[in-house]
Amino acid sequence: MTVAPLTALPPLRDVIQRHGLSANKALGQNFLFDQQLLDRIARVPGDLHDQEVLEVGPGPGGLTRALLLAGARVTAIERDHRCIPALEELGAAFPGRLRVIEGDALDVDASALFQGRPHIASNLPYNVGTALFVGWLSADWRPWWQSLTLMFQREVADRIVASAHDDAFGRLAVLAQWRSTARIAMPVHRSAFTPPPKVMSAVVHVVPTDAPDGVALKVLERLTAAAFGQRRKMLRQSLKPVPGAIEAAGTIGIDVTRRAETVSVAEFVAMARVLSA
Repeated sequence: MTVAPLTALPPLRDVIQRHGLSANKALGQNFLFDQQLLDRIARVPGDLHDQEVLEVGPGPGGLTRALLLAGARVTAIERDHRCIPALEELGAAFPGRLRVIEGDALDVDASALFQGRPHIASNLPYNVGTALFVGWLSADWRPWWQSLTLMFQREVADRIVASAHDDAFGRLAVLAQWRSTARIAMPVHRSAFTPPPKVMSAVVHVVPTDAPDGVALKVLERLTAAAFGQRRKMLRQSLKPVPGAIEAAGTIGIDVTRRAETVSVAEFVAMARVLSA
């Protein structure tokens, strides 16, 4: 494996200046320059030596170089054509270790790009981050990826890892936790970005686990959509649009005078199992 030493790489700020790059608000871009922080993010998935990694929205390549320095083989999907020359320049410093695909990650079948199961590590563009995340979580199980290490706005990160009774608990938490483990790996202060966003951020790490037996994802999605679509109402009211849901709640001993935010992930899974049958 050929790895360029960090001292041989030009500072990221110099790369950005030389290529005339600036963060594009319309693309949800915010650049990270702190190499120590980027290296910490690259260590979250574990040992990446000779591992395949998918990165979405690499921009000028800050996290990309950290992943490459960690020994990964990176496939980067970048929509902003302005960043392609900087990424190709980085690829030249790591021969055979970086594949750059210009395109919109929402339109690319990323799973078809890999023979094995890659890790996904990205400072996701804010405007498409949640959509991509939901798509990855909705994949066939076990999914085509090994782990997700993703930067989100802190509010979204809190929603992903929330538990019942938390204000942030909702559909995203159930989707993230019913067949995977999700944790906040590190908070990231807004001042770490250029330009600084208005909100704080956090890196979330998700690892797939075995899916519970007898539970259909579409049933769970319908159930949580109804429950959290009217989250301030009791379950006996909010679950009416889902045939059999109120009876399913009663079957497993859930008091239907409760509200959705008090129902745990395990309880939603149990209701979905009854409905799936």
